[in-house]
Amino acid sequence: MRRWMFALLGLLAVHTANAAPQLDKLTLPKGFHVAIYADDVANAREIALGAKGTVFVGSNDAGKVYALTDSTGSGHADKVRVVASGLQLPVGVAFRNGDLYISAVSKILVLRDIENHLDDPPKPQVVYDKFPTETHHGWKFIAFGPDGKLYVPVGAPCNICDKGKDYAKITRMNADGSGLEDVAYGVRNTVGFDWQPGTRQMWFTDNGRDLLGDEVPSDELNRLSRTGEHFGYPYCHQGDILDPEFGKGKNCKDYAPPVLKLGAHVASLGLRFYEGKQFPAGYKGAIIIAEHGSWNRTRKSGYRVMTVRLHGDKVVAYEPLIEGFEQNETAWGRPADVQPLPDGSVLVSDDLAGAVYRVTYQP
Repeated sequence: MRRWMFALLGLLAVHTANAAPQLDKLTLPKGFHVAIYADDVANAREIALGAKGTVFVGSNDAGKVYALTDSTGSGHADKVRVVASGLQLPVGVAFRNGDLYISAVSKILVLRDIENHLDDPPKPQVVYDKFPTETHHGWKFIAFGPDGKLYVPVGAPCNICDKGKDYAKITRMNADGSGLEDVAYGVRNTVGFDWQPGTRQMWFTDNGRDLLGDEVPSDELNRLSRTGEHFGYPYCHQGDILDPEFGKGKNCKDYAPPVLKLGAHVASLGLRFYEGKQFPAGYKGAIIIAEHGSWNRTRKSGYRVMTVRLHGDKVVAYEPLIEGFEQNETAWGRPADVQPLPDGSVLVSDDLAGAVYRVTYQP
């Protein structure tokens, strides 16, 4: 118990002590550039785009939701507004039909017609308020799927435990909060998902359990091929390791294996498919993933933004897009989400530095 208390205190210290962005320490492939889009977005997490170009950003410890605007087209936000505050871990943001949906642990809230009221935002309205109240893996990345439904994960309220089908799953609901249903099971804690253009299949990251050592289990990149699919937690990890406690009598072959093992403790979070035209052609259809970084590993892992190149549903490459948020076991930044913009550039949120960066390509 004491070990977990110290670990949690360490996590809180990481999230509350903002560091200044150090872009000179970042490395990207040749031709890529990174600049600050906004550097006063405390605990920046999920990013969503409004219909009029507003960049909305949720937060974990700040309790705020931000609206960033680049009114001059300079590639830098000239105004940062707080459009909601006092919320419980409002990590998730999703925009649809003029409205901004926000996750707040047990609730889904909405700000109606928000882009027309950025200077005088409306009071959040409750869409749904019956999700579990536990904060352990209780913050939620949310997104609307191609079916028009809002997808909301329910993380496991623990490192490792078996709570049946009440936790460790992905759900979806109608935009008005009705029709809640389960979509996937055995998902310990996904904080990032998107749908592949063309196939409309859902791909998502999942964070592996802790306290099995430095090298296992790996975080996962998963693909949902059918409703109700089970991805193994808490019985099987990374598709081939039975849990020493909950795996007894189980078989990993009974669960959907990951498409790709992302690495142990990298804390894979937000992901998006890249469909822009600014990056080289090889990035078209690739997945870009923010890896937040380890907190309980002898030597740190993650702290980077990665590219997963695909051929259909097969992985052909897994390579860095941005590295350098950590040097010599000291981190100044922790990537949390990625979001392509209409011009083909990509935003990256950083909840440690309290910033959002913009990645561009110019050979």
